[in-house]
Amino acid sequence: MGNIQYYTEEGLKKLKDELQQLKTKGRSDIAKQIAEARDKGDLSENAEYDAAKDAQGHLELKIAKLENVLGNARVLDNSKVDTSKVSILCTVKIKNTKNGMTVSYTLVSEEEADLKANKISLASPFGKGLLGKKVGEIAEIQAPAGKLEFEILDISY
Repeated sequence: MGNIQYYTEEGLKKLKDELQQLKTKGRSDIAKQIAEARDKGDLSENAEYDAAKDAQGHLELKIAKLENVLGNARVLDNSKVDTSKVSILCTVKIKNTKNGMTVSYTLVSEEEADLKANKISLASPFGKGLLGKKVGEIAEIQAPAGKLEFEILDISY
C-alpha cells in the first residue's frame, strides 16, 4: 500500500474525472488508432501500429498510477485539524524577514500543487519548512539560494 495523501474535495473530484476520461475517451481513441494501423497491412513492419501499441501501454500505465493514487486518497476533514499550526490545506501568510515581502500559500498534496495559484506541496522544501509552525514563529527554509527565514503572520482554513 502506498502513502496516504489528503486532498480537497475539489482536488479529488478532478483526479476522478481525469481517470474516468482516460478510461473512456482515452482507451477509445487508442483502440481506433490501433485499428487504423492494423488496416494498413503487415504488422511486423508497421511503425504506426507499434506507436499506437506504445501509446496504449503508456495510457494503461497512467491509468494504473492514477488508480493507485485514488486508492490512497482521503478527503481531509477540517474539523479534525489543529488550526493553531501550519498543516495540510491551510493557507499561511508569511513574511520574508530580509526584505519584508509577504505572500500567502495554501499547502496541498503533490498532485494539487500549482505555484501560479499559490498552492505548494507539503513535500517541497517550503512545505516541509512551514509545517507545524505557529503564528509568530520563524520558519527556516533551505533553498538553492541559501537559507531563507520567514515569519508566520497568519494561518487560516
